[in-house]
Amino acid sequence: MLHYAVVFLVIALIAAVFGFGGIAAGAVGIAKILFFIFLVMAIVSFVASLMRRG
Repeated sequence: MLHYAVVFLVIALIAAVFGFGGIAAGAVGIAKILFFIFLVMAIVSFVASLMRRG
């Protein structure tokens, strides 16, 4: 999932360089959403692994 967030961020940067503002804004929005989903899943996984050990 983090891979997809980085891919959309790169797409947004390339679109911004070439002047496609709408596409860049959409790609940045998607990248943000995917990053936060990844972050939540990583935290849940970390807490679950701590629960198994203890």
